[in-house]
Amino acid sequence: MPHRPVFGYNAMNENSVSARKHPVHMPFMERHNQPVIIFVTICSHQRRPVLACHQVHDALIRVWSESRQYLVGCYIIMPDHIHLFCSPAVHEAEGIASWGRYWKRAVSRQLNDLNPLWQRDCWDTQLRGVSHYREKWDYVRDNPVRKEFVADSDDWKYQGCLNELRW
Repeated sequence: MPHRPVFGYNAMNENSVSARKHPVHMPFMERHNQPVIIFVTICSHQRRPVLACHQVHDALIRVWSESRQYLVGCYIIMPDHIHLFCSPAVHEAEGIASWGRYWKRAVSRQLNDLNPLWQRDCWDTQLRGVSHYREKWDYVRDNPVRKEFVADSDDWKYQGCLNELRW
């Protein structure tokens, strides 16, 4: 049998990866003289196409602007998911999963007619460097073009940048 590398799971229980029902949220790592920027993806409940509208966009901006744990940088709201970049706003910031639950709950309270609005969890990854950041943003920003909602990504209404997260 060929050797298979083991990446982050118990080699004695290879089925543990496929049995996992939720993403793993690794604590972010602070590195000398580098910012902590996290790329997050959140989906709507059952991937319903209800997010790309002014009502949801306005509610998200209000809640993210009031958040004290993380600063939201660039974001894009697609009909059934959201991509955003964020950075801890305080030294001992709570985990991304907790922060995601906080703002999803706050937005849901403002949009009762759309509930249930969110999938249970989120996907997140800490960016490694400026090229990783640029690569992710370029890919995310082209989502509306790939889905043929607009011809030019600048024309997509449901995107923005609340805080400049500098690398």
